[in-house]
Amino acid sequence: MKTLPKKPLLGCIADDFTGATDLANNLVRSGMRTIQTIGVPLNQSVKLDADALVVALKSRTIPVHDAISQSLEALYWLQAQGVEQIYFKYCSTFDSTAAGNIGPVIDALLKALKSNFTVACPAFPEAQRTIYKGHLFVGDQLLSDSGMKNHPLTPMTDANLVRVLQLQTARKVGLVDYVTIAKGSAAIALKFKDLQAEGVEIAILDVLSNDDLKPIGQALTGMPLVTAGSGVAVGLPQNWGLNSFEGASPLHGFNQGQGYQAILSGSCSLATNAQVENFQRLGLPCFRIDPLALDRGEDVVGQALKWAHPILGKHPILFFATAEPEAVKAVQKSLGIDHAGQLVETALAKIAVQLVDLGVKQLVVAGGETSGAVIKALKIDHMTIGPQIAAGVPWTSALVGGELIHIALKSGNFGGEGFFTDAFKTLNKSC
Repeated sequence: MKTLPKKPLLGCIADDFTGATDLANNLVRSGMRTIQTIGVPLNQSVKLDADALVVALKSRTIPVHDAISQSLEALYWLQAQGVEQIYFKYCSTFDSTAAGNIGPVIDALLKALKSNFTVACPAFPEAQRTIYKGHLFVGDQLLSDSGMKNHPLTPMTDANLVRVLQLQTARKVGLVDYVTIAKGSAAIALKFKDLQAEGVEIAILDVLSNDDLKPIGQALTGMPLVTAGSGVAVGLPQNWGLNSFEGASPLHGFNQGQGYQAILSGSCSLATNAQVENFQRLGLPCFRIDPLALDRGEDVVGQALKWAHPILGKHPILFFATAEPEAVKAVQKSLGIDHAGQLVETALAKIAVQLVDLGVKQLVVAGGETSGAVIKALKIDHMTIGPQIAAGVPWTSALVGGELIHIALKSGNFGGEGFFTDAFKTLNKSC
């Protein structure tokens, strides 16, 4: 008799591809068998055998109505899969603007779920994203003092999450501060009730360390919708009797890396700038993608591939559009923000397709928008989560044209200076 797949427990909607793998990584490490899909599967009747399902969208910076539509489509598919709880995942730096998209998507999901209360918590202590008195910190800096203030699409100039989110929703936003969090799950749950009595429908949660995530997870038991970065995922699996964050290994059946190695970097974050500079200091081969040349109609993709062909396999090679904030602003002023971004994303995606055809089977992609463009160009529909490279960034494996490749999708803000070279060492050491 054929064994039917178990009903999944947690259904997740991620607003970009790097965020989806970040979340899936934490769920796997926390003991949940996790499948990540790229968008809503075309065959919606298939039942997937996993504890958690993560639907990766590219909705972070698209028009609000499109973000809502895509998120609701993902919700309805997850509900059809039978999940018990919905998790809306956004960036640990709360990337958004006063127009959205975080607040409007939360509103739409709450309405669809017929719920009137949820939490908002982008904290991820392992990646140095913490919240105190409702203010988001990146390391020791307020979000508004970090490199995120210069983000080309979602500049974050206010660290007060209550204030930031309140601009995006008509629902009242409140705070569960650290005094309550430190008292444990019962106190947190009681605070939820008190806030609801005051008319609050979305509560920001203070978080200072991973130790805070387990009582928060317990307090979220049965809540129809959880909205957060990937950190809260550390505390949720325990509610279903799953908890293996310490020492968990997602590597069963994960094959060792084969083929050539390449990196595609479209992010202009401070972290990625430092990673590109480190790669250059090591004397490793780099090719710069110039958006102004792309706009002039030059065959930058052809030039990049011609440069790469004779050196493939000798070293990891890097294609980058990364630049300092002032240079990025100058390009955006000349070309427009959306057009400049689309030129770079399209070029890197075309390069990715050609590189795989040339034998690249280990690929690192830096930047959420770039990752989305590359994944779509490679026609990847789902991914298996593998070893963690750095907090929030795992290797994954996927089939491209019937061949297995390994691909790591890195949020621009994640990873240390040596991330690009460390990534390949991790894959080939761990598997």
